[in-house]
Amino acid sequence: MNDAARPTSRARRAHKPKPPLSALEDRLGHTFADPNLLSLALTHVSKAAGRTGSYQRLEFLGDRVLGLAIADLLYRTFPEADEGDLSRRLAGLVRRETCASVAAAWDVGPHLVLGPGEVMGGGRRNQTILADVCEAILGAVYLDAGFARARDLVEAAFRPGEKTGAPRGRDAKSALQEWAMGRGLPIPAYEVVERSGPDHAPRFRIAARVEGIEPGYGEGTSKRLAEQEAARSVLAREGIGESGAETNATETG
Repeated sequence: MNDAARPTSRARRAHKPKPPLSALEDRLGHTFADPNLLSLALTHVSKAAGRTGSYQRLEFLGDRVLGLAIADLLYRTFPEADEGDLSRRLAGLVRRETCASVAAAWDVGPHLVLGPGEVMGGGRRNQTILADVCEAILGAVYLDAGFARARDLVEAAFRPGEKTGAPRGRDAKSALQEWAMGRGLPIPAYEVVERSGPDHAPRFRIAARVEGIEPGYGEGTSKRLAEQEAARSVLAREGIGESGAETNATETG
């Protein structure tokens, strides 16, 4: 075979056989009575047969299942928290980045059913796809075994943290904004300083600017992810805790 006819490493990966769904079920801790539900939850619209052949409807359902399960978990875990604190914790746990991290922990990537374009564009690591599939899987578990089983899966994967701690996955942009406003500063501004990569797989570099301090920079596959990283870099550099308070070394050391 000459070099021109030899398949590229990316093409070979695109045609690599998928691992059995039972491996994913083991990681989820749930064996589906109807395995077609899990298959549907893993099927991207680029590979769907018909309008309802992708995970989109399950994603819609799973989003609502996740919200209720997290709200129930937070209500029981933090009996002294007020509505505002519960809402902030809820927002941190159901945000897209957290869902994508959960899907990555389940290692759903090798099981995704994607069209050729999505495969070649890195769809198995795409944060939006991973987040959508996380919710779709929750919707599939709900249909397969009911809310209690779906809630168990949520509680195993989305941990709210200790009662006295900040919520896991706190929104860095919100924390930075609270800190700035608490000092009478303007709301932080975010600026795209570089965009690279092809249209189907862009990468952004963004600066987070707060009046009076050096900007922080972050990168990501979407503007939202890059903005979060940029805000997080400012928080870390300035010693700002996730609650918006500055770290006092004499008290913590």
